[in-house]
Amino acid sequence: MKYDRFEQLPVWQAGIELAVAVYAMTEKPAFERRYSLRDQIERAAVSVSNNIAEGFERGTTQEVLTFLYIARGSAGEVRSMLCLLERIPLFSDLKSEISNLKSLAESISRQLRAWADSLQNSGIKGQRYLTDKTRKIEEAKRSRDEFLQTLERVRQGAPYPESKK
Repeated sequence: MKYDRFEQLPVWQAGIELAVAVYAMTEKPAFERRYSLRDQIERAAVSVSNNIAEGFERGTTQEVLTFLYIARGSAGEVRSMLCLLERIPLFSDLKSEISNLKSLAESISRQLRAWADSLQNSGIKGQRYLTDKTRKIEEAKRSRDEFLQTLERVRQGAPYPESKK
């Protein structure tokens, strides 16, 4: 699936969900007068979605990759801080919440890694390198591949797919 806006990306949406949940957790009484700890985990959580967005808006695949890895690092930072909170008795009432946030941060890390791997293994250089000529070539390749898939289905006796309207 092609995404036109970063807001459509499931991993960006998960990053926003992580930040919102972290902010909700840091509103709890256990975080009162723990300003630096609160600030650090909130900033790391917000950094995840912000770096995904910034990378998406960049013009080259290499820039996207750079920001995906920064976002992944921020997700790791959130997870590390949650591990710390698990070990501090003051936060024992938040054990379930912390566990859920760790799972979400891990999921985001896996998604970012998969996206980065797919970009690294593709020949895509990025939007900045596209010209009218390269766009036409790519469209011709896509059309050819769709036609060949249709021919293969027909050859195998599969029903012809309905035309797109």
